[in-house]
Amino acid sequence: MSSQYYEGVGRRKESTARVRLMSGNGKFTVNDRPVEEYFPRTGDMEAILGPLSATEQDRATYDITVSVRGGGVSGQTDSVQLGLARALVKLNPENTALLRKGGFLTRDPRVKERKKPGLKRARKAPTYTKR
Repeated sequence: MSSQYYEGVGRRKESTARVRLMSGNGKFTVNDRPVEEYFPRTGDMEAILGPLSATEQDRATYDITVSVRGGGVSGQTDSVQLGLARALVKLNPENTALLRKGGFLTRDPRVKERKKPGLKRARKAPTYTKR
C-alpha cells in the first residue's frame, strides 16, 4: 500500500466524512466495511461515485477509504460524495472545473432549523382557538 494519499472532508447535515484516496486496485471501504455493504440502498453507489465518473477516472485505479460518522443514510451519502470530490481536486487541481460543473464541490448548506419558543417545532404553531 502506498504511503501517499489525498484526503477530502465532506459534510452534510449532521454527517462528516473523511475520504482518503490512494493509488491501488479498486478497494473501497467505508468504516472498515465494503461500500456495497455500508450503502446498500439503490442509487447511493451511483451518487457516491458521481465525482469519479464526472472526471472520467477509473474506480479500479484507486483504493478509497472512508471514515464517516453522524447523521442518517442520505446525509452520509452526500458527505462521502463531497469528500471524494475534494480529494479528487487535491489529486489533480484540473478536475475542479469538471466537478464544479457537475455540482459536486458545492456544500449543501441546509440543516435542521432550531425550535422556537412558543411553537411546537421550528415553525409549527399550536392550534389557534378563538374561545
